Amino acid sequence: MRCAFCGYAESRVLDSRPVEEGRSIRRRRECQQCGQRYTTYERLEEIPLVVVKSDNRRELFEPGKILNGLLKACDKRTVPMGVLEQMVGSIELELRNSLDREVSSKQIGEMVMLHLRKVDQVAYVRFASVYRNFEDVSTFIDEIRKLKKELRISTIKPRLSADDKESEKGIKDV
Repeated sequence: MRCAFCGYAESRVLDSRPVEEGRSIRRRRECQQCGQRYTTYERLEEIPLVVVKSDNRRELFEPGKILNGLLKACDKRTVPMGVLEQMVGSIELELRNSLDREVSSKQIGEMVMLHLRKVDQVAYVRFASVYRNFEDVSTFIDEIRKLKKELRISTIKPRLSADDKESEKGIKDV
């Protein structure tokens, strides 16, 4: 690392500590030639993630856009900000861990709805209404019916006994 003052190539690290939740390292250095002290940061270079919009435009992925959409959907709901931030972080991590450098906005929207459905059903329907472009009340009603049906199924299945599970397996095999 070259000295910020004299440009000399050798320096001594005096202090190192993680910053930005461990995503970078702050190093305090001292130049071996002029003795001046300066700070450097080391960050992992991330490959940009590109979002392909429905009209085939491309733009850089911005987690803040997901958070803004979630905040609108959760307006006047009791969903803590930390839960929303964690949801955005989880979606971003999942996208970055995939090998794809381009992701469709449709895929992101589906991921948001999947996460939001587990957290707040009203916020889910709000988000879905904008994302899926609901045009009338019947579309809202259909989405709510699907949600209620899924909830009934998820609350019934855990109550099945071992015998019920075997008979259910037999029915699926038919």
